[in-house]
Amino acid sequence: MTYATQDDLVKRFGEEMLIQLTDRAEPPADAIDAAVVAKALADTDAQIDGYLLGRYLLPLASTPDLIVDLAKAIAIYKLHRDSVADKIRDDYTDALKTLRDISNGTIRLNVAGVEPASSGASGVRTTDRPRDFTPDNLKGFI
Repeated sequence: MTYATQDDLVKRFGEEMLIQLTDRAEPPADAIDAAVVAKALADTDAQIDGYLLGRYLLPLASTPDLIVDLAKAIAIYKLHRDSVADKIRDDYTDALKTLRDISNGTIRLNVAGVEPASSGASGVRTTDRPRDFTPDNLKGFI
């Protein structure tokens, strides 16, 4: 299951942009190269899964809109071979920041999660050294 599709990228960025980024044929075929897009989307899915792995059960039962949006921002960045427009770079940077926030629990997704590992204890337990001064051995000093 992929988080974003080629159709999602076309709807967000336009067919012309995808043709420019993926058409690597000589002479140019003037068409979107589906294999190039599929590779970028697979790389994007692997990157997102790396952030979600410790917190959510993978594959996700349903894909939240936030993850689809992040996948589109990451995939279009990965499709660039040369220079990247500032907006695309900023969206990519923001996507990675959001994934870090999801990974550390600052942002939560409404999907099944992985239970954190339990220590087996049901409360706080502290151990301290024996007290040198107790009410019994201080009798007569107070």
